[in-house]
Amino acid sequence: MNSLILNAATRILVALMLLFSVYVLLRGHNDPGGGFIGGLIAAIAFALYATAHGTALARRALRFDPRVIAMVGLGFAILAGLWSALFGDPFLTGQWLFVGGDETDKGLPLSTVLVFDVGVYLVVVGAVLTLVFALEEEV
Repeated sequence: MNSLILNAATRILVALMLLFSVYVLLRGHNDPGGGFIGGLIAAIAFALYATAHGTALARRALRFDPRVIAMVGLGFAILAGLWSALFGDPFLTGQWLFVGGDETDKGLPLSTVLVFDVGVYLVVVGAVLTLVFALEEEV
């Protein structure tokens, strides 16, 4: 598509949408949102970029093959689920690690729930972009 307005606006919109997708991913840990919604927002940002600049430039901007992104995300999700087995808990039981705290302040909580959400985020981005790029290249 040869629209000067779309080309100029896409550069700003994609950056804002990717930033917002990470915000939704991290916010979903305690509030509505999470990996699925954040992944959809990120995939839509790259789909918009592909519409404005072409699939080849969108693939270059993404830097990784979308199928690889989906596989890495699936690995993260499985790893988050299996991590609880090390502690004798059922599959996908949340495990927390508190970093840098003391008796009064537990510190920064890191959890397998967040790792699972990041995995879902990557699976959604990879799967949706695989489909979008295949359809865009077909047309």
